[in-house]
Amino acid sequence: MYRTIVGAIRLAAIALGRVRIVGAEKMPAEGAFVLAPVHRSNVDFALTAMLTKRTMKYLGKDSIWKSKLLGRFVSSIGAFPVHRGAADREALRACQRMLESGQPVVVFPEGTRRTGPVVEDLFDGPAYLAARTGVPIVPVGIGGSERMMPKGAKFVHPTRLVLIVGDPIAPPAPTEKGKVPRSAVRELTATLQGELQRLFDEATEIAGPKGRVR
Repeated sequence: MYRTIVGAIRLAAIALGRVRIVGAEKMPAEGAFVLAPVHRSNVDFALTAMLTKRTMKYLGKDSIWKSKLLGRFVSSIGAFPVHRGAADREALRACQRMLESGQPVVVFPEGTRRTGPVVEDLFDGPAYLAARTGVPIVPVGIGGSERMMPKGAKFVHPTRLVLIVGDPIAPPAPTEKGKVPRSAVRELTATLQGELQRLFDEATEIAGPKGRVR
């Protein structure tokens, strides 16, 4: 079902916009990693599925599961709930188990959809998971998705889309006692924030100010 849905997403993206993916070769072909995209639209999770043929797991806002039908659907494609506005320890533990089993996990470090050109106030979740499991973080900038479906919109609008995959960011090395200092996690989050801003700026510039599809 996952591959069928991703195929449908590809067709829909092509129909609704001109999609350009830059740096897809940087996606790890094997092993676990944390995919950390910017988040400006509800379509972002679908767009990230186009970056690799591998099956990825997703954190989703818990309100999705209020609808039994929608909850079953997103669960079938690898999503599981997280409580918004706070660190959900159970969700993080679930992510950790998946990473330790070799599966890639998608975590939006901004926590929720944001608006505007600035990437700020990231959660430490992706850095924490990378530090705990020793896997890299792969940052992704997405340009044009906010135009396609801005926050509060019920329908998508045809527009140009650009996804840029950055170089994987290595996790911090543990101490002799096998632990990673909190300061190293915060430093990794700061590094991720800077890289996401750079990729987001570049993707937005390539997508163009109007994003018209020709």
